[in-house]
Amino acid sequence: MEIPTQKIALNNTSVQLFIRREDLIHPFVSGNKFRKLKYNLLQARKESQTTLLTFGGAYSNHIAAVAFAGKENGFKTIGIIRGEELVSNIESNPTLQFAKECGMELDFISREDYHFKTDHLDEIISKFGECYIIPEGGTNDLAVRGCEEILTESDVNYNYICCSVGTGGTISGISNSAYASQKIIGFSALKGDFLQKDIRKFAKGTNWELNCDYHFGGYAKVTDELVQFMNTFYNKYNILLDPIYTGKMVFGVIDLIRQDYFPKHSKILLIHTGGLQGIAGMNLKLKRKNVPLLDYDD
Repeated sequence: MEIPTQKIALNNTSVQLFIRREDLIHPFVSGNKFRKLKYNLLQARKESQTTLLTFGGAYSNHIAAVAFAGKENGFKTIGIIRGEELVSNIESNPTLQFAKECGMELDFISREDYHFKTDHLDEIISKFGECYIIPEGGTNDLAVRGCEEILTESDVNYNYICCSVGTGGTISGISNSAYASQKIIGFSALKGDFLQKDIRKFAKGTNWELNCDYHFGGYAKVTDELVQFMNTFYNKYNILLDPIYTGKMVFGVIDLIRQDYFPKHSKILLIHTGGLQGIAGMNLKLKRKNVPLLDYDD
């Protein structure tokens, strides 16, 4: 699979910046979602499973990707969704509506029950029957294996590889396949540094670090500054960024470049992990707040 890499032309710096367009892998199962699902779907088929069950929130890229991938590959899909209040709001939620249209059965549970979901897997299996369970965000050993394929031998000349972090699978896979001379920097989309522990479960080395300074308030939170940056970036480079993950990561990297964080003449590779389906839902939230929108929404 030939994934294009684009150069991002920056002024007044010796640093070279590039972005790997993993978002172009597939219109609905893009970026790290494709990577994470690849070997999980093969394993489900190997186990003769016919149903995929997974977990996610209101605007989950993972939920949308599993729903579509399941439909395309002949699996029944079930999504355990965080937030009982969303039951009456499916039609106005682009992500959940898309998942439903793909045939996914949506089961809404309270946020408290969702927090302890892994303690009740036996109950879930009892309710829905035999199924192949994929964790929230898709991160497990097979997902990390898929993410290890993001980098190739031709990427040896990059000094830094940067990606967004949600559950830790993508940065772990990149870290495991990177060259010893390369530094991997993950930009957390969540508030807090608890993801360090999750990454250590899968990352084999210590060639990575987690930056928690560009979460913009936490998961699925954005600010006017971030929205303006993403709009400007799109107008200048014609590259869509998603507001939950990649937009925050790209903002962080460019801000660090301006602060001379990276040594002169560094070559930096950004990994675009897709997730563009979340733009429509984010714009609905922004519109309700009467604040600036991402102006490239269809």
